[in-house]
Amino acid sequence: MNIFVTLDRNYLGPLRTMLSSLFFNNPGEAFQIYAAADGFQDADWKGLSALCARSGSALHPISLRDEWFASAPTVRYYSRAMYYRLLAAQMLPDSLDRILYLDPDILVINSVRPLYEVDFGDSLYAAAMHRGLIGISGPLSKIRLPNYDADEYYNSGVLMMNLARLREEISPEEIFAYAERYRAALILPDQDILNGLYASRILPVDEVLWNYDARKYESYRIASQGEATLDWVIAHTALIHFCGKNKPWAPSYRGRFAALYKHYMLRST
Repeated sequence: MNIFVTLDRNYLGPLRTMLSSLFFNNPGEAFQIYAAADGFQDADWKGLSALCARSGSALHPISLRDEWFASAPTVRYYSRAMYYRLLAAQMLPDSLDRILYLDPDILVINSVRPLYEVDFGDSLYAAAMHRGLIGISGPLSKIRLPNYDADEYYNSGVLMMNLARLREEISPEEIFAYAERYRAALILPDQDILNGLYASRILPVDEVLWNYDARKYESYRIASQGEATLDWVIAHTALIHFCGKNKPWAPSYRGRFAALYKHYMLRST
């Protein structure tokens, strides 16, 4: 399976934790890890490569080319890195037809194979909706984001990418033009652009299984009429996403999945 990650050096530790959990909970699988990173040193790449090799997987650093971003707006809080996942089809080898993008602040606790083998149909992506986020939910996004025509708002931290179709239909110029034209309306820039341009071409998947927001345990439990207990999550959920500013690697973190995260963090050292 092909995995795509993007990050800067501040997320090197969380990336190691995420990869360790991916390898441990997907025994027998060999992964090809494609990484686009800013600020990495040679020792960082060597350490990641060794981590992958110990599990029979391989690391492929992506050499970032300036011409990919020549027309990209990169002022104020816009950085070049915000475009990495949006330009995956241009950045990744043409030989790949699909890839799973994962944010570094994710813990993998079950097999990702069912998500990886999803039938895209005509969709460009498969992703989960995070419902109920104040200010960026589907109905409000219809007002906030121009030309937004979906009923919900997709989280871009987990994306199955239909690379074959993306190469045919995604235009970097269209992405850069949207970012420039609507920059005042964008709150989460790359995620807003993904939704603003392509929400109608995203195949929805179950967020409780494939992009579980670690902040919302009680909401998920209540919505499932008590079924989605901690034991159920451990047995069924594949991807726990530590969204927001409060991160599980911080000493002050007191979330429900703190001990689980620290377990894999220790395994990654």
